[in-house]
Amino acid sequence: MARRRSMAMIPLLVALLVVSLAMASSDAPFMVAHKKVELNRLKSGAERVSVSIDIYNQGSATAYDVSLNDDTWPQDTFELISGTTLKTWDRLDAGSTVSHSFVLESKVKETFHGSPAIIKFRVPTRATLQEAYSTPILPLDILAERPPEKKFEWRLLAKYGSLVSVLLLVGTFVYVIASPSKSGAAKGSKKKR
Repeated sequence: MARRRSMAMIPLLVALLVVSLAMASSDAPFMVAHKKVELNRLKSGAERVSVSIDIYNQGSATAYDVSLNDDTWPQDTFELISGTTLKTWDRLDAGSTVSHSFVLESKVKETFHGSPAIIKFRVPTRATLQEAYSTPILPLDILAERPPEKKFEWRLLAKYGSLVSVLLLVGTFVYVIASPSKSGAAKGSKKKR
């Protein structure tokens, strides 16, 4: 009975193997895009937003007419300082990477929730343009009050470092002298028997 059931499963396994091999051998680009944002506070009361987008073609075929569109930054909040939010490339070969970056500036204090960038590309075997999305960004606290960073006080180390090291040495010496040795403790336990 179990042998008949396992024999009936063989055609199903062969069919799954054929389908997976067909899908694995299909030549298609596979776009992975990573969007990174870095905030820099300026002394003028504004905040610079540096945006960088890396696009990877992880597929097994070339993508043609690749375009990047990241126009999700509202103009009433952000001003474009350098670069553009749109970029195109003629092709992106399999296994290759392209990067694009631009800089924005904001003088508005708010929490901004950005959207992923949109990547469109053409595949020779399909008539319509394909779309991919970048990773989303975490909410940006623009011009938010940030607590000051605790920095290591080197002058305290210079002032009290020698005192602390002497106290540690004396404490270690007292501990070594006052603690019983293991060999003496083992001899004492044998004598009691």
